[in-house]
Amino acid sequence: MGERAADRMRNVMGSWPFVFAFFTVMILWALTNTLLISHILHHKAFDPYPYILLNLFLSMLAGVQAAALLIAAKRADAISSEVAMHTSDNTDDIKALIQENTELTARVKENTDLLDEIHRHVTAIGERLGATSGRFDPEE
Repeated sequence: MGERAADRMRNVMGSWPFVFAFFTVMILWALTNTLLISHILHHKAFDPYPYILLNLFLSMLAGVQAAALLIAAKRADAISSEVAMHTSDNTDDIKALIQENTELTARVKENTDLLDEIHRHVTAIGERLGATSGRFDPEE
């Protein structure tokens, strides 16, 4: 569950909407503390310049982001490894099947009598299909 949460966090934090929202929050924080509270309302800002509280929040966010990215990267590596192993296994099976097919094809080519017999059977099937309906219909 935690790894899936890290994947979701990575997907959200690695998007343009997050980047724009992040910059919007930073600008609003600075404007609120500098202009609205201090200059317009003439109150002491809750986080005056140099924005120590904002820096604390940003540091905490960076720590959480780093951990989430590492977890998500580790999970992505594990998934990639599993896919690679599965692909390797399938590739070996496919190579064996191709080799078997190549050997069978070579044996058929070597034995022209067998090839002629296969040709006669296929021709006979085609003639029967053509004679029964007058045309080839794969549904029959």
